[in-house]
Amino acid sequence: MYERDVIFFNKKWGLEIKQVFLPKIKISVMSLITSISGIRGTIGGRPGEGLTPADIVRFASAYGTFIKKQFPAERVVIIVGRDARLSGRMVRDLVTGALNGLGIDVIDIGLTTTPTTEIAVIDKKAHGGIIITASHNPKNWNALKLLNANGEFLSASDGEEVLKISTDMDFSYSMVDDLGKSRHDDSYLLKHIEKILQLPLVDRKAIEQAKLKIVVDAVNSTGGTAVPMLLKKLGVKVVEVNCEPSGEFAHNPEPLPENIGEICEMVVKNKADLGIVVDPDVDRLAIINEFGEPFGEEYTLVAVADFILQHNPGNTVSNMSSTMALKLVTEKAGGKYSASAVGEVNVVEMMKLNHAVIGGEGNGGVIYPDLHYGRDALVGIALFLTHLVKSGLKCSALRDRYPNFFISKNKINYEPEMDIDKILEKIVDHYKNHPVITIDGVKIIFENEWVHLRKSNTEPIIRIYAESDMPEKADNLARKIINDLKEIINDR
Repeated sequence: MYERDVIFFNKKWGLEIKQVFLPKIKISVMSLITSISGIRGTIGGRPGEGLTPADIVRFASAYGTFIKKQFPAERVVIIVGRDARLSGRMVRDLVTGALNGLGIDVIDIGLTTTPTTEIAVIDKKAHGGIIITASHNPKNWNALKLLNANGEFLSASDGEEVLKISTDMDFSYSMVDDLGKSRHDDSYLLKHIEKILQLPLVDRKAIEQAKLKIVVDAVNSTGGTAVPMLLKKLGVKVVEVNCEPSGEFAHNPEPLPENIGEICEMVVKNKADLGIVVDPDVDRLAIINEFGEPFGEEYTLVAVADFILQHNPGNTVSNMSSTMALKLVTEKAGGKYSASAVGEVNVVEMMKLNHAVIGGEGNGGVIYPDLHYGRDALVGIALFLTHLVKSGLKCSALRDRYPNFFISKNKINYEPEMDIDKILEKIVDHYKNHPVITIDGVKIIFENEWVHLRKSNTEPIIRIYAESDMPEKADNLARKIINDLKEIINDR
């Protein structure tokens, strides 16, 4: 018997988030996940089981050693920024201490956003950067997101090298006269915002003349500083909800429909034009329309891409788990759409390869290369608002301009000893008569719909996403695949 299924679903949102609990699965209180995407874990516990001080120093030292190898003749400078998590100061101190111990200079840009840290690396011509944030994970998690000298996430091969250095403990610290130095510079958030305001497609005057009222929910992290700062410079009246960067998240920090009921109510109560929700490190953007209904996280990128393509025709990229709507919008504008493997680094790589003018991920992540190659909720806000006011439409009417697709998003927890690759191979064999893509998990293509199964890089789960032109069809397709997985697991 399966213990329980928890479903959050609303047809108006076109979204289902379903958590399936498999039998005999024990979810550890402590968790440490190391991958090419970075180092992520729960704070506390024994070394190697959670993100402990020992683990933080080890991985920061491995990363610093890797960067020094890239620039052997230079004095290395690393940018360090963090979100407002309760553990942030502790992790920051350990990271900067380890880097200084390697003879690396650190510029600490303080409480900030992931995209701001990326831009700081570029502006300062630094050799790399570390963002201390676990993104959408709960407050007991933290992570080290690792950047290269271009302010972008490390490639798969570079990430593997860092992990190898950490495993081999292949690093040596500097003598006292060669220790690195740290200094604080909190000016980069404002610099980031000024760069956004200077973008040719951001119409500051048009937004100001529209006299918008916007409710902002920043889940008590650094978006509570960044988003109101941007909006006020755009002449927007701001109603703040959960904007004190205390690190005490007011709700689950992932900006999904079931987590954002408060702001939906506040938009209606305040008769606002729309609402804006960001995650703790401000790289994901969710919009709420004037009726207190989610615009749809998949459609943040679709709307922004539509605006960009109207003024700068070209190609687009999103990942394999993102909506088909972007493909249709792109082709209507005369461009070519491409789907990459899941993960920002993969999207960016394909964007560069295909000279994409806009790209991102269906989780509300907008990547606008005219600013930088990274998911950036702040630039997404400025472009979305320009699009909205130029269209002359209400937020709900703007959403109605786009094709309706519905994604059923599901996840299954698994125990570490499960051979997930073997399970997915059996799924491929089961659907061998359909087009199947295996560059990132398994994506099965049906007529006017698809399903994508993949292991998460950051959590011990299998994600199962299904898209169709009706919510019931997407839900049924997802349930069918989940039942197939259950049968395969039971037959092990």
